[in-house]
This record gives sequence, structure tokens and C-alpha cells, in this order.
Amino acid sequence: MGYDRYVELVEPALLAGKTVVSTGMKQELERVARAVELATSGHRTVVVSSGDSGIYGMAGLVLEFLERHGLSTSVELTIVPGIPALCAAAALLGAPLMHDFASISLSDLLTPLPRIMHRVRAAAEADFVLVLYNPKSRKRGQHLADALDIVRDFRTPDTPIGFVRNAFRPGQEVRVSTLDACDPEWADMLTTIVIGNTSTRLVGSHMLTPRGYYEKYG
Repeated sequence: MGYDRYVELVEPALLAGKTVVSTGMKQELERVARAVELATSGHRTVVVSSGDSGIYGMAGLVLEFLERHGLSTSVELTIVPGIPALCAAAALLGAPLMHDFASISLSDLLTPLPRIMHRVRAAAEADFVLVLYNPKSRKRGQHLADALDIVRDFRTPDTPIGFVRNAFRPGQEVRVSTLDACDPEWADMLTTIVIGNTSTRLVGSHMLTPRGYYEKYG
């Protein structure tokens, strides 16, 4: 059971002999309800999510559904860890997450936009490395540009920034730039963006956020 785009990423051999149900965007509740219905009728049921299901994924919705319907103790639930987009993107960019970071989704479908931008400002002011999920869509063309403008209040123009699209998937694209030279048009819904903190620097084509070993022990 899953969003059709993510079900298509599953190896066909894993789907052989199984009942597969896929639906489109914004049908998460319907998918979870159907999955729980199948599970309570005796079927081993898998809800497919992208990256790690516990990070902007389906694990929370499944658990909340079980809670609201009084099934949290009667339905056996196993959450399988995966590789989240921020880890995949970081590996392609170098080592940008070696120190404290904050992950923020720019999608205002479930979170009010003023709250999102408040979080961007708070994280930038606190000097976190920022990871931005869901940076852009057809209906949200300006959110990323607005977020970058906020970050510029607390970062120098040469702060490294990485754009990773389809990390470790077909069509992978990796672009490293700086805060003053980057273009929000490089991003879409399949892009994860990593913005360095005040100590992040470029090492060749890679981003590096030092943990501080050389300062303490070097």
C-alpha cells in the first residue's frame, strides 16, 4: 500500500505474488485506513514510504490512526528504518551535517506558512545547518526564495549551499553553490537543500561542516 510514485520504486521481485494498492497524492488517510482494514482482517500489510517512514513519512500517520481508533495495542506495528533524504543528500554533498542541524519542510499543506518561516528564522539565527524539504511546487513558487532571504540575514554570501534532486535514484542531480549565487529555480519537490552554518566551507566540490576536532585536539 502506498503512493504510486513510491510503489514504483520497489523492486518488482519484492511485489511478485502480492496484492499491490497504490493511490495518488493527498490520499494518505485513505491508504492508511485501507491498510489497517487489511491488517485487522489477517493480512500482513506493508505501508510503503519514501526515505525513512519516520521522517516526513507514513509511520506517524499509521500510529496516529491506530491511536484514534483504539487499535494501538491490538495491531502489531513494526516500523522499518530507511535512509532519509537528508542523509542521502549529505553523502552526495560531502559532510555538511557533521554538526548540529535543523530539518524544515517548506510545504504549508499541513503547517501554516508563518510558522514555517518562523522556524527558518530561528534555526538560521541559532546557526544550525539547515536542511529544507519540499522546497517548491507549482503552487508554492515563492516559499524557497523567501526562506533563502531569511537565511541571508544570518549568513555571509559565500555560505555553501547544496541542491540534491533524486538522491541515489534515476535522474540524480547534485549542485553545490553559494548563498549569493544559487537560484531557487534549481529546486522542485524532489529536491533536498542543505544550507551551511557559519563554519561550513567548501573543500573542492564538497561541503564540510567541521565538528571541531582540529580546534580541540589538532
